[in-house]
Amino acid sequence: MQNYKLKRGFTPEIQRIKALLDENFPCTFTEIEGGYEFSYGAFKSCRVWIENQRMMVDTVSNTNTTDDVVLDTNSRYRKFLEPATGYTAKQRLANMKKDAQKAEEEG
Repeated sequence: MQNYKLKRGFTPEIQRIKALLDENFPCTFTEIEGGYEFSYGAFKSCRVWIENQRMMVDTVSNTNTTDDVVLDTNSRYRKFLEPATGYTAKQRLANMKKDAQKAEEEG
């Protein structure tokens, strides 16, 4: 499971996130426990929700897919993450490193 910090000005509203999911993943979504779940390409399942002002994502991979499907799914996911979080891939990595270091210091 991944949790993504949202940049200031990027509201932690699930409807905003759902609109971005719709733009990037042409599939059916199921509303579940305040979030959304779907299956697409290399995602056997993907669940997205908001918790503690962060976007939470839990995925299960479909291991029986072609390389082209994996590449397409990854590309769509990356295109979804930037407008959802407000951070580039490089910035998201830096945030995750900071969070890991903070957890290590507290733990």
